[in-house]
Formats: sequence, structure tokens, C-alpha cells
Amino acid sequence: MSTREMYMVHTMLRREFSLLPALVREVGAGDRERVGVVAGHAELVASVLHHHHAAEDAYLWPVLLERGPEEIAPVVRSMEEQHAGVARLYTEATALLDEWRHSAAVGPRDALAGTFEELLPPLYEHLGDEERRVLPLIDRYITLDEWDRSVQEGGKDTPQELLPLMFGMMMYEGDPGIVARAVANMPPEVRPVIEQAAGEAFRAHSRRVHGTATPRRSTG
Repeated sequence: MSTREMYMVHTMLRREFSLLPALVREVGAGDRERVGVVAGHAELVASVLHHHHAAEDAYLWPVLLERGPEEIAPVVRSMEEQHAGVARLYTEATALLDEWRHSAAVGPRDALAGTFEELLPPLYEHLGDEERRVLPLIDRYITLDEWDRSVQEGGKDTPQELLPLMFGMMMYEGDPGIVARAVANMPPEVRPVIEQAAGEAFRAHSRRVHGTATPRRSTG
């Protein structure tokens, strides 16, 4: 089976989280309209990471521990510890987002930007470790149906109206072959239109949030 879809998700997370600290700090004190835009975007990106990790905790780690050799246990334990560290900062950021959204004040704004900065090193470490240490194990011990189920679970709480935007965020730097496989797994009625709809949704969202339809890439 292929786990290349994970790289597309990880690339999107690296890009969007790296842009968040400056994006938050640039909002002027009391600018409630802009706070709403940036806070909504930050909440969306953070929720993707949260649901992505929750699906791994529920559907990947137990199967790997059950099927793999004893050597897998330390890898899974490391992933779970990293998830816990990221979750702590996610919880802190969520509380600060709510405070900032209601007050539009400088204090919660700067605290939120600082929390996102604090999140970057452990997040990058985790994504890299997962790509190097876990994806080969998934290829070996997880079936394609099980993998697809974990992907679906990771996105099941996403409102239907946000699905084109979420796919567009991943398509932006996605390998065309990976994008094509993802489209092939979608319902037949969606396949002919999803790429155009996703691209348009992402460009419109990026103009509103980043001021450009082509925000800095994860390797930029």
C-alpha cells in the first residue's frame, strides 16, 4: 500500500503552522474583523492537526502494536508521547484563540503567537520522525482498507462545506500522483469537480488570510 498521502498532509501542516506566528502578530489591536479572519484560519489548521492525531491514536497505533514485532512498541510509545506534547500546546492555543477572538487585545494575541512558535519545533520533530520511522511500518503492517479508514476518520468531523478548502490546502504543494489517488477514492459524483472547486476555495481563502493566492511554500 502507499502512504504518500501522509506527506501531503504533513506538508500542508508544516506550511500553515510556520505562517501562523507572524500572521497573528500582524493583526492590529482592536481590529476585530481581522481577528475573526486570522483566528478562524488558525482554528481550522489546529483542528486538522488534532483530528489527524486522534485518528492515528485510535486506528493506527493499536494495529501496529498488535501485528508488529516487539521493536515497534518503543516507536509507538515515542509517537504517543509526541502527540501528548503537541496536544498540550494545542489546548493552550485553543484557549488563547477564544480569548483573543473575544477581546482583540494585544496580550492574548502575542501569547497566541508565542504558543504557535513554541509548537513548531516539536511539531516538525514529530512529523519528521513519523515519516522516517512510522510510514515504513504502516506500509508493512496496515492494509489499504485500514489506511483509508484512518484517513476518513481523520476528516469525518470536517463540515462538508469545508472539504473543498481542506483538499485545496493539501493540493497546493501536493504531488499530482497523490492528488489523483485521493480524488479516485472520493465519491463518483465529486471526482469531476473537486480539483477545480478545491483550487478555487484555497485561492480565495489564501487571499483573505494571507493577502495572496500563493502563500509561501513549506520549503520557501
